[in-house]
Amino acid sequence: MSVGLLLVSHSRRLADGLRELVDQVVQGRVPLAVAAGAEDGGLGTNALAIAAAVESLAGADGVVVLMDLGSAVLSAETALEQLEAGLRERVRLADAPLVEGAMAAAVEASLGSGLDAVLATAEAARDAGKLV
Repeated sequence: MSVGLLLVSHSRRLADGLRELVDQVVQGRVPLAVAAGAEDGGLGTNALAIAAAVESLAGADGVVVLMDLGSAVLSAETALEQLEAGLRERVRLADAPLVEGAMAAAVEASLGSGLDAVLATAEAARDAGKLV
């Protein structure tokens, strides 16, 4: 298996669209999950949904979590606290832009790279659009 990616967004539509785009690029070679939107269908994030999505990827070689906004980071951090220690050790929260980070991480994961390499590639996407 490879490293899995979890897309966390306040918007379910945004996360589902990104998942579709990422999956098209990696053609199913990377486990993907989404935790997005509020229970009522509106905007928001939910730590319980994030924890459940991480658990759905437990068979992967680790999980990189990409988040869209600050409160999504807080929800993801709360979700990590709810996970069993063995799983929590194989989860990384990426300090990366959601779209660019997800695309870069997915390509790296599809190459069979390990958890730390996938995380580093996602985080390197922060600089992808900067002019030198």
